[in-house]
Amino acid sequence: MKDPYTVVKTVRVTEKGTAQIEKLNQYQIVVDKHANKVDVKRAVEQLFKVKVLHVNTMHVRGKARRERTAQFGRTPSWKKAVVTLKEGDKIELA
Repeated sequence: MKDPYTVVKTVRVTEKGTAQIEKLNQYQIVVDKHANKVDVKRAVEQLFKVKVLHVNTMHVRGKARRERTAQFGRTPSWKKAVVTLKEGDKIELA
């Protein structure tokens, strides 16, 4: 079993994510690229002391970046998990 602190990197706070929290009790979490759904569920339950019902994961590709000079590249790719919590549970975002 993986360490929960290496699986969960951060909780994303965006306008769309805030709407998901209010309507569906779903949180967007940035996770390790190699973590699977079981790892994410265990890590979130251990770190935040909540009950997880569903975990959906997706890979987010890095965007191409271009500058005025010949230096160009990409932003890093990362993995996002959308975690649905039990009714009444919530993650405190400070």
